[in-house]
Amino acid sequence: MPEDRTADLLLVTRPEPGATETASRLAALGLRPLVAPLLTIVPKSARLPPAAGLQAVLATSGNALPALAIAHRGVRLLAVGDATAARARAGGFTDVHSAGRDAAALATLAAALCDPAGGPLLLAAGAGQGRGLAAALRAAGFAVVRREVYAACPPERLPEAARAALAAGRVRAALFYSAATARAFAALLGPALPPASLADVEALAISPATAAALTPLPWRRIRVASAPNQDAMLALMA
Repeated sequence: MPEDRTADLLLVTRPEPGATETASRLAALGLRPLVAPLLTIVPKSARLPPAAGLQAVLATSGNALPALAIAHRGVRLLAVGDATAARARAGGFTDVHSAGRDAAALATLAAALCDPAGGPLLLAAGAGQGRGLAAALRAAGFAVVRREVYAACPPERLPEAARAALAAGRVRAALFYSAATARAFAALLGPALPPASLADVEALAISPATAAALTPLPWRRIRVASAPNQDAMLALMA
């Protein structure tokens, strides 16, 4: 029986639990997702300040939420986007506000809802993340406690399911939800496949920064979502 080389798969590269969420949304649209996370979220031990006295908690990703203690769920939580906000509400946070976009929007939201004299802000972020946001808030007069509560770790090699599908010409598009994931893919591709394996593949990026990390690779084309959220990424499939 001849090999099926129809390019009908959508490669989902984001870490769990987001990868499964995206795959479910794609399947509901009648599309064929291939889940191959390129980052694994690993919790980090971090000494968090007591909830009492905190003015707000800022979360730049839903991956930061599990590290927050039950006591912090009663503190006002400012989320970078709607997906993080929804995950926070589902996790028991009771006073949740969404910036609806990115770190710059989160800084604007914090400035609008919080008072520099009203107590410190806890910024819960991934390893190496959130430094620019913390600096911007401190420049606006806020006391910011930044804590790295998780790390996003790439695998040693490209997942075999992804490698095999790309080698067989089965991938129509690859979805990238962060610049870190895009950089991981670029680093893992070389040892696994020739760059020409991407010649017929579209790269779908959640932001210009993510697209920039994909630019060195020879994609058929790179498309950027109109907003940094799930709905805008899925709209690229229309």
